[in-house]
Amino acid sequence: MKKILLTILLIPILSFSQKKEALKYFISKDTLVGVKDQDGKIIVPAQFKIYSNLEDGDLVKEETIYLDGSKKGEAKEKNAWGYVYDKKGNFLYRPFFYDNGADYFNEGLRRFVKNGKVGFVDRNGKIAIEAKHDFVSYFEYGYAVFCDGCDWEKTEDEHKAMVGGTWGVMNTKGETVKAVVKQSDKDKEIQGKYYPYPFQYNEKEKTILQFFEKQNKILSGLYYVNVYPGMSDAEKKLLFEIVERPKENFPYYQVNVYSMSKNNQSSYRFTFLVSEDGKEKYAMDYNDKIPFDQWLKNETKEAEQYQKEYPDNPNKFIK
Repeated sequence: MKKILLTILLIPILSFSQKKEALKYFISKDTLVGVKDQDGKIIVPAQFKIYSNLEDGDLVKEETIYLDGSKKGEAKEKNAWGYVYDKKGNFLYRPFFYDNGADYFNEGLRRFVKNGKVGFVDRNGKIAIEAKHDFVSYFEYGYAVFCDGCDWEKTEDEHKAMVGGTWGVMNTKGETVKAVVKQSDKDKEIQGKYYPYPFQYNEKEKTILQFFEKQNKILSGLYYVNVYPGMSDAEKKLLFEIVERPKENFPYYQVNVYSMSKNNQSSYRFTFLVSEDGKEKYAMDYNDKIPFDQWLKNETKEAEQYQKEYPDNPNKFIK
């Protein structure tokens, strides 16, 4: 694996902080940004030049404090963008620079940079995989590609690419995984090689996934209603996998949807949350949680409307 092109994905940033003490961003007279608590106590001093559209008094909505910009008087760090602190004002990490800003959370993990190396943190800022590689891709279907001794190269289509070095594949524990002979359609193909199905579940989690599996046909119909060309039912089959489990500030199982016919790629359009007791189910519309039944009704209505407007669509949606 000598080269990997980076593509831009529109991945929602999910935020589920429990209701706690309100923190607010503030802007100093010299237009630098910091954070105060509800009593006006400074949690993070105003020392950041911010590039996002923050306004004085905006709430900190995420599980951690994210300052989207550069720190006054601090040298630029390769591949890093912004700063993350905990709610007490303790510095946690610098996110990996991606898509003109901080890296997204994908499958519950986000890349961070330390001393020029790349690792992963969870949504609470806890290090999940130490920063030890020159580059790591985001996680997709339980795997990420990493390299050492590689570097950026500008390509003909103006996107950057990583070239050179020694490449490998890791799982969500940071362990290097070896390719295997393909055993099933659930194996993950990466750069022409196959890696074993990475997910394992207890009985409770299997029950959660069965709920979605029972609705595979209607969900796949919604998923592919506006896709061309026509596909068979087997090609349209979806995979449902739990990529994040309940933890502090996140009382849900996150279920991602993968397209079996497209090399097990996920879609941000279909992201589901299930409460810890398994009773409440939601779909994500960017940062908004929508009860699953309401979401299904809305998606069905939109699919039927699409077919009225485009009656020749090859992948018909049927209730």
